[in-house]
Amino acid sequence: MILSVGVLAFTTFQRLGELWLSARHTRALRARGAYEVGRGHYPVMVLLHAAWLIGLWWFGWDRPVQWPWLAVFAVCQVLRVWVIATLGDRWTTRIIVLPGAPLVASGPYRLIPHPNYAVVVAEIAVLPLAFGLWWYAALFSALNAAMLWVRIRAENAALKSASGGAAALG
Repeated sequence: MILSVGVLAFTTFQRLGELWLSARHTRALRARGAYEVGRGHYPVMVLLHAAWLIGLWWFGWDRPVQWPWLAVFAVCQVLRVWVIATLGDRWTTRIIVLPGAPLVASGPYRLIPHPNYAVVVAEIAVLPLAFGLWWYAALFSALNAAMLWVRIRAENAALKSASGGAAALG
Protein backbone atom coordinates (compact mmCIF):
# COMPACT_ATOMS: atom_id res chain seq x y z
CA MET A 1 0.00 0.00 0.00
CA ILE A 2 2.82 2.43 0.81
CA LEU A 3 4.36 1.82 -2.62
CA SER A 4 1.00 2.36 -4.34
CA VAL A 5 0.47 5.67 -2.57
CA GLY A 6 4.05 6.69 -3.33
CA VAL A 7 3.68 5.96 -7.05
CA LEU A 8 0.37 7.83 -7.19
CA ALA A 9 1.78 10.78 -5.23
CA PHE A 10 4.82 10.92 -7.54
CA THR A 11 2.58 10.89 -10.62
CA THR A 12 0.27 13.55 -9.16
CA PHE A 13 3.10 15.92 -8.24
CA GLN A 14 4.76 15.27 -11.58
CA ARG A 15 1.59 16.22 -13.45
CA LEU A 16 1.07 19.34 -11.34
CA GLY A 17 4.67 20.35 -11.97
CA GLU A 18 4.20 19.82 -15.69
CA LEU A 19 1.09 22.01 -15.70
CA TRP A 20 3.11 24.74 -13.98
CA LEU A 21 5.99 24.35 -16.47
CA SER A 22 3.58 24.34 -19.38
CA ALA A 23 1.90 27.55 -18.20
CA ARG A 24 5.30 29.20 -17.81
CA HIS A 25 6.39 28.13 -21.30
CA THR A 26 3.04 29.14 -22.79
CA ARG A 27 3.34 32.66 -21.34
CA ALA A 28 6.90 33.00 -22.64
CA LEU A 29 5.96 31.72 -26.10
CA ARG A 30 3.00 34.09 -26.33
CA ALA A 31 5.30 36.96 -25.34
CA ARG A 32 7.43 35.98 -28.37
CA GLY A 33 4.42 36.19 -30.71
CA ALA A 34 3.15 32.62 -30.52
CA TYR A 35 -0.53 31.76 -30.68
CA GLU A 36 -2.66 28.83 -29.56
CA VAL A 37 -4.47 26.37 -31.81
CA GLY A 38 -7.05 23.79 -30.76
CA ARG A 39 -8.08 25.64 -27.63
CA GLY A 40 -11.56 24.10 -27.69
CA HIS A 41 -10.47 20.54 -26.95
CA TYR A 42 -7.91 21.47 -24.29
CA PRO A 43 -10.32 21.49 -21.30
CA VAL A 44 -11.62 18.06 -22.34
CA MET A 45 -8.08 16.74 -22.49
CA VAL A 46 -7.27 18.13 -19.04
CA LEU A 47 -10.50 16.65 -17.67
CA LEU A 48 -9.67 13.26 -19.18
CA HIS A 49 -6.20 13.20 -17.61
CA ALA A 50 -7.51 14.46 -14.26
CA ALA A 51 -10.23 11.80 -14.25
CA TRP A 52 -7.62 9.14 -15.06
CA LEU A 53 -5.46 10.18 -12.13
CA ILE A 54 -8.35 10.65 -9.69
CA GLY A 55 -9.70 7.22 -10.63
CA LEU A 56 -6.28 5.67 -10.08
CA TRP A 57 -6.27 7.12 -6.59
CA TRP A 58 -9.79 5.78 -6.01
CA PHE A 59 -9.15 2.27 -7.31
CA GLY A 60 -5.42 1.79 -6.89
CA TRP A 61 -4.19 3.39 -3.66
CA ASP A 62 -4.43 0.17 -1.66
CA ARG A 63 -3.60 -2.36 -4.36
CA PRO A 64 -0.30 -4.19 -4.64
CA VAL A 65 2.07 -2.93 -7.30
CA GLN A 66 3.12 -5.29 -10.04
CA TRP A 67 6.84 -4.65 -10.45
CA PRO A 68 7.21 -5.41 -14.19
CA TRP A 69 4.55 -2.83 -15.07
CA LEU A 70 6.06 -0.35 -12.64
CA ALA A 71 9.40 -0.81 -14.41
CA VAL A 72 7.75 -0.04 -17.76
CA PHE A 73 6.16 3.05 -16.19
CA ALA A 74 9.62 4.13 -14.96
CA VAL A 75 10.95 3.82 -18.53
CA CYS A 76 8.02 5.98 -19.68
CA GLN A 77 9.12 8.65 -17.20
CA VAL A 78 12.64 8.66 -18.64
CA LEU A 79 11.16 9.03 -22.13
CA ARG A 80 8.86 11.83 -20.89
CA VAL A 81 11.87 13.74 -19.55
CA TRP A 82 13.68 13.20 -22.87
CA VAL A 83 10.74 14.71 -24.78
CA ILE A 84 10.47 17.71 -22.46
CA ALA A 85 14.24 18.30 -22.46
CA THR A 86 14.36 18.09 -26.27
CA LEU A 87 11.67 20.75 -26.68
CA GLY A 88 13.04 22.89 -23.86
CA ASP A 89 11.10 26.14 -23.49
CA ARG A 90 8.89 25.14 -26.42
CA TRP A 91 7.34 22.23 -24.49
CA THR A 92 3.76 22.86 -23.44
CA THR A 93 0.55 20.91 -22.92
CA ARG A 94 -1.19 23.23 -25.36
CA ILE A 95 -0.71 23.53 -29.12
CA ILE A 96 1.30 26.72 -29.38
CA VAL A 97 2.56 27.90 -32.77
CA LEU A 98 5.67 30.06 -32.82
CA PRO A 99 5.83 31.65 -36.30
CA GLY A 100 9.20 31.34 -37.96
CA ALA A 101 10.57 28.78 -35.52
CA PRO A 102 11.99 25.60 -37.05
CA LEU A 103 10.32 22.29 -36.38
CA VAL A 104 12.12 20.32 -33.67
CA ALA A 105 13.70 17.30 -35.33
CA SER A 106 16.17 16.11 -32.72
CA GLY A 107 15.93 13.72 -29.80
CA PRO A 108 12.89 11.49 -29.95
CA TYR A 109 11.40 13.72 -32.68
CA ARG A 110 13.90 12.29 -35.15
CA LEU A 111 12.40 8.85 -34.51
CA ILE A 112 8.64 9.45 -34.46
CA PRO A 113 6.44 12.48 -35.16
CA HIS A 114 4.62 12.73 -31.81
CA PRO A 115 6.79 11.09 -29.14
CA ASN A 116 5.05 12.79 -26.23
CA TYR A 117 1.74 11.23 -27.26
CA ALA A 118 3.41 7.82 -27.58
CA VAL A 119 4.60 8.20 -23.98
CA VAL A 120 1.13 9.30 -22.84
CA VAL A 121 -0.50 6.35 -24.61
CA ALA A 122 1.86 4.01 -22.78
CA GLU A 123 1.37 5.71 -19.40
CA ILE A 124 -2.42 5.71 -19.64
CA ALA A 125 -2.31 1.92 -20.03
CA VAL A 126 0.76 0.96 -18.01
CA LEU A 127 0.10 2.68 -14.69
CA PRO A 128 -3.33 1.07 -14.21
CA LEU A 129 -1.77 -2.27 -15.19
CA ALA A 130 0.82 -1.76 -12.45
CA PHE A 131 -2.13 -1.84 -10.03
CA GLY A 132 -3.80 -4.80 -11.75
CA LEU A 133 -6.55 -2.59 -13.18
CA TRP A 134 -6.68 -4.00 -16.71
CA TRP A 135 -10.26 -2.78 -17.25
CA TYR A 136 -9.25 0.75 -16.23
CA ALA A 137 -6.30 0.64 -18.62
CA ALA A 138 -8.61 -0.44 -21.45
CA LEU A 139 -11.27 2.18 -20.67
CA PHE A 140 -8.89 5.13 -20.48
CA SER A 141 -6.84 3.91 -23.42
CA ALA A 142 -9.98 4.04 -25.55
CA LEU A 143 -10.93 7.50 -24.24
CA ASN A 144 -7.38 8.74 -24.77
CA ALA A 145 -7.35 7.36 -28.32
CA ALA A 146 -10.44 9.41 -29.13
CA MET A 147 -8.85 12.48 -27.56
CA LEU A 148 -5.61 11.99 -29.47
CA TRP A 149 -7.51 11.60 -32.73
CA VAL A 150 -8.80 15.15 -32.23
CA ARG A 151 -5.56 16.48 -30.77
CA ILE A 152 -3.14 15.16 -33.38
CA ARG A 153 -5.37 16.33 -36.23
CA ALA A 154 -5.40 19.85 -34.74
CA GLU A 155 -1.65 19.78 -34.19
CA ASN A 156 -0.87 18.51 -37.68
CA ALA A 157 -3.14 21.17 -39.19
CA ALA A 158 -1.34 23.83 -37.13
CA LEU A 159 2.03 22.60 -38.34
CA LYS A 160 0.84 22.56 -41.93
CA SER A 161 -0.66 26.05 -41.83
CA ALA A 162 2.21 27.63 -39.91
CA SER A 163 3.99 28.40 -43.22
CA GLY A 164 7.48 27.80 -42.01
CA GLY A 165 6.64 28.14 -38.35
CA ALA A 166 6.65 25.30 -35.91
CA ALA A 167 4.28 24.37 -33.18
CA ALA A 168 5.49 23.89 -29.67
CA LEU A 169 4.40 20.32 -29.46
CA GLY A 170 3.36 18.71 -26.23
